Amino acid sequence: MNRQQRVENFSHRQDNGPAYQGYQNASKANLQAQKPRDIKICDSLEKAIRRSGLQDGMTISFHHAFRAGDLTLNLVMAAIAAMGFKNLRLASSSLSDCHSPLVEHIRNGVVSEIYTSGMRGPLAEEVSRGLLGKPVQVHSHGGRVNLIESGELTIDVAFIGVPACDEFGNTNGFSGNACCGSLGYARVDAEYADCVVLLTEALVAYPHHPASITQDQVDLIVQVEKVGDADKIGADTTRMTSNPRELLIARRAAEVIAGSGYFVDGFSLQTGTGGASLAVTRFLEDKMLRRNITAAFALGGITSTMVELHEKGLITKLLDVQSFDRQAASSLARNPNHIEISANQYANFSSKGASVDRLDVVVLSALEIDTRFNVNVLTGSDGVLRGASGGHCDTAVAARLSIIVAPLVRGRIPTLVSQVTTCVTPGSSVDILVTDHGIAVNPARPELAERLQQAGLPVVTIEWLYERALILTGVPQPIQFTDRVVAVVRYRDGSVIDVVHQIQE
Repeated sequence: MNRQQRVENFSHRQDNGPAYQGYQNASKANLQAQKPRDIKICDSLEKAIRRSGLQDGMTISFHHAFRAGDLTLNLVMAAIAAMGFKNLRLASSSLSDCHSPLVEHIRNGVVSEIYTSGMRGPLAEEVSRGLLGKPVQVHSHGGRVNLIESGELTIDVAFIGVPACDEFGNTNGFSGNACCGSLGYARVDAEYADCVVLLTEALVAYPHHPASITQDQVDLIVQVEKVGDADKIGADTTRMTSNPRELLIARRAAEVIAGSGYFVDGFSLQTGTGGASLAVTRFLEDKMLRRNITAAFALGGITSTMVELHEKGLITKLLDVQSFDRQAASSLARNPNHIEISANQYANFSSKGASVDRLDVVVLSALEIDTRFNVNVLTGSDGVLRGASGGHCDTAVAARLSIIVAPLVRGRIPTLVSQVTTCVTPGSSVDILVTDHGIAVNPARPELAERLQQAGLPVVTIEWLYERALILTGVPQPIQFTDRVVAVVRYRDGSVIDVVHQIQE
C-alpha cells in the first residue's frame, strides 16, 4: 500500500466516530512547492505597492522618527499618485514642514482624509484654509494606539522607512547610515497593519539583530536610495535652545522641580518638545549632583543631554519612544539601559501598562495657556495649525507633577490668554505654569504653591500673570473663523475635546 492509499483509507474512517473528526485529508492539502527565501524582496517601490494589495479608499500609514528629515512619505506618495490611486486615508503619526507635497496630493484627490498627531508648514496652512474635504483627526500619541485598537483607525498598508534590514524584514532604527533611533511609533503599525512594507537603504546579512520590528510582521521589502536625513531629526522643535529667555525659563523650571517635593532619589522625568522644556535637563544636572540624586528613568523623546546624564550615571535608564537627535539615536546601539519602547507601552491609556503612569515629573511647552490652565499646542495666535498634540495630554494627566514652560508673551502676542484658541490638554491635568515673569500654581494644588514659596521662588496667581501680559501687549484682536471645521481634536480616550475652524480671510 502506497502513501496516498494509506491517507485515503484513513480519511474514510473519519465518518466512523469523533476520534477521527477534524482531520484534513493530506491529499487535499496545499503542499508548499516553493521555498520562501526571497519572496519579500521587491525590485521597485511600484511593485511593492502593487503586491501590498492597495486599493482606492484604503488607509496607509507612516511614522515620523525622522521628523523634519523624513523622505519616505513623500517618496511613497509620489509613487502612489503616479499609479493612479485615489481617495486614500493617510494615517501618519505626525506631519512636518517637509511633507508639503501632500498639498497637491490632496488637491488631486489622492488623499481625502488624514489622521495625525499634528502638522506644520505649508500643509498645515492650506488645511487651515479649508483644503481638505474632511476634518483632520488630531490625536495624541497614546490616543493613536487606542484608535487603532478600537477599530476606528484600521491600517491597510503601513510603509515604514528604516536604515537597514535583512532579506526577511528584521530591522531597527539605530543600525545603518540613516540612524533615526527608536521606532516606537512604527512598531504599533507593524503589529496592527494588514500589510507591512519596509523601505530600506541597505540590505544586511540575516539575521539582523537586535530587531525592533521582526520578520514575522513584515510582508514586503524594497531597497531605496534614501529614507531620511538623520541630521534633521534634531531641528526645529527638538533643538537645544540658546535663547537667553528660554534658558531663564528652563533654569526656573529646574528650580521648581527641585522645590516641588518630587525631586528625590529615584524620581522619573520627561521633557517635551520646545527649547525651554528640553533645556530643563541641563539645569537639573548640578542639582542632582549636589543632592546626590539619581533619576530612575527618563521617558519619551530622548535627547543627547539625557544620554549624557545617563552615561554619567545620573539617569539609570532611558525609555525611548522617539530619539530627538542623532546622538540619542546612536545611544540605543551602545547603551544596554537605553531601552526602546513602543507607543503602546509609552502612553496608551487602554494598554495593560503605560509608562506615563509611572512618571513623576513632566515638563511641557505651550503655544497658549489660559487662566484655567488649559493648554493649546496645536494652533498659533493666527488660528493656523502649526503644532502637534503629541504626548502632551498623555503625560500631563499621568505624571505626578506636570509643568508648563512658556514665555509670557511672544513678540506682541500674549501666550497667557483668557481662553485658549484650541484646547489640547485640559487645565485639570496641569499643575504649574513657569514663565519669565513668574510662576503660577493651579489652585487645585495648594501644597505645591506652599512648597515653592518656602523654596523662595516667585509664585504669583495666574490672574496676576494674565494682567501682566495685557499690560505688555494690550488686548489682542480676536481671530476670525468661518463655521467650517477643519480639524477635530481627540483626547487620549478618543473623545472630542475641541474643534478647529477654518480661518476667515
